Amino acid sequence: MNATTLWFPHSLLSATLLSAWLLLHNSLAPGHILLGGMLALAIPRFIARVWPKPVRLCRPGRWLHYLGRLLWDIVIANLQVAWLILTRPSAQLRPGFIVMPLELENESAIAVLAATISLTPGTISIEFTPNPRRLRIHCLDITDEAALIAALKTRYEAPLKAMFAPC
Repeated sequence: MNATTLWFPHSLLSATLLSAWLLLHNSLAPGHILLGGMLALAIPRFIARVWPKPVRLCRPGRWLHYLGRLLWDIVIANLQVAWLILTRPSAQLRPGFIVMPLELENESAIAVLAATISLTPGTISIEFTPNPRRLRIHCLDITDEAALIAALKTRYEAPLKAMFAPC
């Protein structure tokens, strides 16, 4: 382990934390730089114990496509949720839980999938069970559980499986 890895186990995270600290405080005062720098050094070192190896991102084109799809789906889901709330009384909504079996094996890919589902209005990831790998999801309005699971697997899980495949 070299000195750079020792001090900056996740250098991108350190840079992001320092930048976010300075932006949130809207200041480049020496005190803010010092405190933000100390946090940017300390937090990744604590995280390194539970996140020992950095995620290696491959296939940047697929990542950009996935991000574009996610942003589009967030906009569409916002419109759908607004339409449901404005046009249906709450008694006509069919909220519930679904359990989605996962083919993903990479922990980071599963975390991205859970975050993707939670970012999309109308759905939220509730629980992950490792054996068997399943993700419990709460949905605002379920019309067809099988179709929803198939859509989630096609739109999100399959691309993540390809993106997190070894480079």
